[in-house]
Amino acid sequence: MKYYDKLVFELSRPGRKGYELPADNYGNNALQSLPADLLRRDEAQLPEVSELDVVRHYTNLSMKNFGVDTGFYPLGSCTMKYNPKINEEVAADPAFTAIHPLQDAKSTQGALELYYNLQRALSEIAGLHEFTLNPYAGAHGELTGLMVMRAYHIANGDEKRTKVIVPDSAHGTNPASAMVAGLQVVEVKSKPNGSIDVEDLKPLLDDTVAGIMMTNPNTLGMFETEIMEIASLVHEAGGLLYYDGANLNPLLGKVRPGDMGFDIMHINLHKTFSTPHGGGGPGSGPVGVVEKLARFLPNPKVVKNADGSFGVSTGSESLGSVSTFFGNFGVMMRAYAYILTLGKENIRNVGPLATLNANYIKESLKDDYLLPIEGACKHEFVFDGLKDKSTGVTTLNVAKRLLDYGFHAPTIYFPLLFHESMMIEPTETESLETLDEFIEVMHKVAREARETPDAVKDAPLTTLVRKLDETGAAKNPVLTYRQYLAGESK
Repeated sequence: MKYYDKLVFELSRPGRKGYELPADNYGNNALQSLPADLLRRDEAQLPEVSELDVVRHYTNLSMKNFGVDTGFYPLGSCTMKYNPKINEEVAADPAFTAIHPLQDAKSTQGALELYYNLQRALSEIAGLHEFTLNPYAGAHGELTGLMVMRAYHIANGDEKRTKVIVPDSAHGTNPASAMVAGLQVVEVKSKPNGSIDVEDLKPLLDDTVAGIMMTNPNTLGMFETEIMEIASLVHEAGGLLYYDGANLNPLLGKVRPGDMGFDIMHINLHKTFSTPHGGGGPGSGPVGVVEKLARFLPNPKVVKNADGSFGVSTGSESLGSVSTFFGNFGVMMRAYAYILTLGKENIRNVGPLATLNANYIKESLKDDYLLPIEGACKHEFVFDGLKDKSTGVTTLNVAKRLLDYGFHAPTIYFPLLFHESMMIEPTETESLETLDEFIEVMHKVAREARETPDAVKDAPLTTLVRKLDETGAAKNPVLTYRQYLAGESK
């Protein structure tokens, strides 16, 4: 029996329904209390199922899903690390979850203290003066940081500074965020080793440049060894340095972006500081700045009063509000628990262990997979597909075959510097046994690619859903339940 055959997957039966809101004391149900112009005129075209069917359907789907709690998840640039369950216990504490954002400061001192202390902890870790925790995600943090950059230049009467320099290896959100912020993107080239070409950068620096966006280590997992020269050049030209915090994990507790000359950065709390994420959320993208930029951070701000209590303030020079209330507080609780659990003495072990794991996998696999950049990497590295490409097995084929062996695929076809990119990031939380098992399977897939290539090209073979027509799905998406039914009936 096929799990996704219509007879099994289609649970709808006419007349079946789940829970319905009871009538009030006057005999009205909740829908009847809505204004007439807000009511739907036509019946919603939704499946008709019982509550039990719905519960079982989604529970079964969750058991089929792959997550970091069920297996190795080596997505490069995503930092899918294990999330300690104590963080979840803290985030579920009713003392925090039951408060309302409109309560006054006197009745929410605990939450404000957590918020303030997390700001200070991130400032210490990043080497920056002040943080806002308001942005909801990394890209949202990028946009907020670029808005701070722009507000700073406008306040200085430098309104012509509308260009942001972005490396050709950057995360896609970098140029996107710059465009949304109303800035013009100027690309700087990378050298063969993936680092910024300083000689290509120099002619780009003039009085129209607002700043440069970078991540260090870069998208290929290599440390930008010329970062101090880059910082000096950009600052001399009157620009600011923005740090994309997506790759902060390998530097945690060892190197601070502020000490490298960065003026603004965002941190992905959901990556570096351990919060379950994926599928669009949850997330949090705090933004930190040097002292001269602090006044532009978004409102509201949590401050510590002279008497030791905590309050909320708004700054007159702030760029305004970027989120509802104070951002994604549940993620902040998890991050704060993670930082306190590790403490100063142990947080400095995160980066070295992540780096060790990445280099261990890289060196173990480079005989079968093409390594375009030699040398020690940081938390992640990139292969350019298989070394032996004679049988036509692609990076996509390898990724699909890994599913048959119980591993999530690494990030593929990014960065765009290589045709068959395969970016692997093991994180610091994986054991030696897990890494060895992954290495063994990767070697096995490479062997299959040479000896029985069709087995790899036809993968996945053992998953509930076999190989999909991804091109067809993109060109002819089925977006509604009725579309699905219509397609099945043909």
